[in-house]
Amino acid sequence: MMKHSLFDKVFLSFLLLMICGFGILILYSTKSTKNAIIRDREEILLNEAQLIADQTVKPYYNSSSSDSVGLQLSFDYYSHVLDASIWLTDPNGVVLISSNAAGHPEAPNNVKLINQDIDTKESKGYQGDFYGFFDTDVMTISLCITTNNKPNGMLFVHSTMSQFSSIHNELIQAIYVPFLIMIIISFTLLGIVSRKIMRPLKKINTVAEEYSTGNFDVKMDIQSDNEIGQLASTLEYMASEISKLDEYRKDFISNISHDFRSPLTSIKGYVEAIKDGTIPYEKQAKYLDIIVHETNRLTKLTEGLLELNNVDSYGLWLVFKNFDIVKLTKGAIDTFEGKCAQKNVSLYFNNHCEHSIVTADKTKIQQVIYNLIDNAIKFTPEGKCINVTLTEKNEKIFVSVKDEGCGIPKEALKKIWVRFYKADTSRGKDKQGTGLGLAITKEIIKAHNETINVVSTENIGSEFTFSLTRAEDNTSNDTTELRS
Repeated sequence: MMKHSLFDKVFLSFLLLMICGFGILILYSTKSTKNAIIRDREEILLNEAQLIADQTVKPYYNSSSSDSVGLQLSFDYYSHVLDASIWLTDPNGVVLISSNAAGHPEAPNNVKLINQDIDTKESKGYQGDFYGFFDTDVMTISLCITTNNKPNGMLFVHSTMSQFSSIHNELIQAIYVPFLIMIIISFTLLGIVSRKIMRPLKKINTVAEEYSTGNFDVKMDIQSDNEIGQLASTLEYMASEISKLDEYRKDFISNISHDFRSPLTSIKGYVEAIKDGTIPYEKQAKYLDIIVHETNRLTKLTEGLLELNNVDSYGLWLVFKNFDIVKLTKGAIDTFEGKCAQKNVSLYFNNHCEHSIVTADKTKIQQVIYNLIDNAIKFTPEGKCINVTLTEKNEKIFVSVKDEGCGIPKEALKKIWVRFYKADTSRGKDKQGTGLGLAITKEIIKAHNETINVVSTENIGSEFTFSLTRAEDNTSNDTTELRS
């Protein structure tokens, strides 16, 4: 089955519309012009018949000499000028004098012989073959001649309808020719405009088919500021984003496969070694601890994935309350004392806030601070320090975690918020991270309608700073719950 393009459908619809409109115009204009011409011609013939009656017939009746030769000459003259047959009858219908137009039959002796219903006392006009007397349609004007207020006969003027047809055709041509020219111009313009529209649409369709096969490198090459150009730009942007999403999906699968495979391989290897006796009994406790550590790592990774999945599906459930950010930060720092001592890293707290009560989800903010400090310790070498600083500006309190670690490469700064992303140069010796901590941190801050930024220089360190909204009443109390 042949498929019709959009251009074909538009063109055919427009053609059908024009044909219907043209047909209606033909019918209406033909009928209306014909009626107008007939009315006009009828009025002219009636005036001519009245003129003939006044100038020739009535003087003939009123004259004592009754010059029939002069009357005949007058009839012949008017018949030639009007191209019409002219009959004069008495009150009984007997034809007294006649003059016939070319192509018309000879006048009858008595009009009553044609039809007994012919009224010889009343003036009127009508069209037709005059009761079958003429071979073609004629326009007939019958005018009652009265002298001394008495009917003295009838004057019949029969004009051929071919004159009307000639005039009618000329008027119709005057109407149709411009309209036909307009149709031709319209279709020409339609073709030009439609092609200018259809070409880019076909190009867009071709490129979209390429996109559907996974080839996102094809470009539209449509330079236009109209809706077509905007559509092409939108599709190119969509393809770019889908391409990035596809790359992210591949990286996601690769990273998660790697992060799951490593601990699973270790667990499987050590369990099989314990089972078949390769690891002696006295050393099994050491390797069981490793198995437990890897299991915890898998648990942490799974929990992170579930948390991010819940964020994507339902959003974060936030419980807003007023709490002291200084107290919360000190508590988070205290939990890392042992880890800092073990790694020989100094952890300092600097508070520059007079009003430290904020409105936020206390548990989620505690998780953010924990993730940032844990991340800083992970990438800070021995003997270096970490500074956690609180500052106050207008209605905001800013929490900063600054380390003296290896820093983050410039090209990796925008990628650190991506799930499972780990810059190789920033992993340090500890490669046990899940790559989800910063992604979760970003989602939490975003759910609070706050901001988090990072400034980092390689071999100098990194500083993560996020904002919180200061509470209005500066007191600690639960307020509201919100899913974001």
